[in-house]
Amino acid sequence: MKDILEEIVANKRVELAIAANEMPLDVLKSLTQQKIRQDGALKLRSMKQSLANSKSGIIAEFKRKSPSKGWIHADVTPEQVVPVYAEGGASACSILTDDTYFGGRLEFIQRVRPMVQIPLLRKEFIIDEYQLCEARLAGADAVLLIAADLFPDLYGQLLQTAHSLGLEVLLEVHDASELVFLQSGIPDMLGVNNRSLGTFHTDVQHSFEIAGQLQRSLRSLTVSSSSELPVLVSESGISSPDKVKELREAGFRGFLIGECFMKEADPGKALKDFIQAVEN
Repeated sequence: MKDILEEIVANKRVELAIAANEMPLDVLKSLTQQKIRQDGALKLRSMKQSLANSKSGIIAEFKRKSPSKGWIHADVTPEQVVPVYAEGGASACSILTDDTYFGGRLEFIQRVRPMVQIPLLRKEFIIDEYQLCEARLAGADAVLLIAADLFPDLYGQLLQTAHSLGLEVLLEVHDASELVFLQSGIPDMLGVNNRSLGTFHTDVQHSFEIAGQLQRSLRSLTVSSSSELPVLVSESGISSPDKVKELREAGFRGFLIGECFMKEADPGKALKDFIQAVEN
């Protein structure tokens, strides 16, 4: 089977070249710094703290399409879904911004940022600092960095740049071999993707199997306080409140869920009912 991730990243490089031709990086950086100065003392919303303080830790995802399933909910807008996610108790919202494979837009973040107070995660295949500046300018509070997209040194550089822009980072790994990335910098959140980005096969059991390795790797790192340890996040394939409860017992505090809600006629109600079941 063709490696889907390889195809997506190759397409992303083409998109970045086009974007940089239309707006050079130095111009984008200047606009981003203006935005940061305008924000002044306003602190971005901490996704890490929101997850750590939540009884459910649900990261509700706005996802209209996927490479494996095609269109999930093609006719819905972020304005219709993200505010009701927030009202329903989501700890954070993940917004897909890839157009070709996921039907997303960067502007989705801009459009809903004034409408909600919960943290917004830019869910994207980030391979360049250009995309970090885009995220900050659009109003994101956090970004996803996928180990499978990157080398450890590049991850370290992107982590440092993201933090300099005030963005939190969710580092996503799929297997234990990618935990070497932690040596290049500690993310705010450490996620396990239960879906292989090469084949798109999904198995939630993967989070349980790797949980112990995650915790051992984190304990082996030299940190000054426990508050610097990342919040653990389980991503993809979660469809039942009982599974969230089991994952919480295994040490996870964030749970990224998209298709489970987005396939419903009313994603906001589906989320609210789900969270009530988790917390009861």
